[in-house]
Amino acid sequence: MAKKIAVLVRDRQGEALRMSVGITVMDDIIEVFILDNKVASNEENDMNMEMIKEMDMTMFTNISNYDDIKYMSTEEIAKKLLEYDNIIAY
Repeated sequence: MAKKIAVLVRDRQGEALRMSVGITVMDDIIEVFILDNKVASNEENDMNMEMIKEMDMTMFTNISNYDDIKYMSTEEIAKKLLEYDNIIAY
């Protein structure tokens, strides 16, 4: 049975995005939450963000003007996190 996993992207963005892509090999449901800051644009982050989009992984953010990522308030995100089997925070 597939697990539902949330990855919270905060301080260690590169590691969080890499982990989000890497754990997809287990066929679990992975959803990514970008919190408080936009992802820094660099070669590694850009490549991982592109992979996440290509793999049709769901992404959410609490940043109201983030293009192509569904906005949710911090309170809505907190409630949604109750749905997950595992939460990985970076």
